[in-house]
Amino acid sequence: MMQHIRFRVAGDQPAAEARRRPCREDVRLEARRRLNAAGYTRHRAKALAMGVEMPEAMKHFSQQVSVSVRKLTLLKPIPEDFRADAYWPVPDSEH
Repeated sequence: MMQHIRFRVAGDQPAAEARRRPCREDVRLEARRRLNAAGYTRHRAKALAMGVEMPEAMKHFSQQVSVSVRKLTLLKPIPEDFRADAYWPVPDSEH
């Protein structure tokens, strides 16, 4: 005779709805979102297509975002609120 065992997650969320911890890919996606929102992708495409120089402010912002990604992905565990503005640089408004 086979017995059925039911498992239950302690707390108020079923196992299927339990939140997973942020991973490196989540941080990289947030970085890409922030770069796109700041116009970096547009400036990069224009620089590649037309041979014009990308604004220094955009280059600098991209470097700052890269540093934030490296620092956040080194943390164990990655903070749940890694999307908070406190972890990320602010783009220079001169672009």
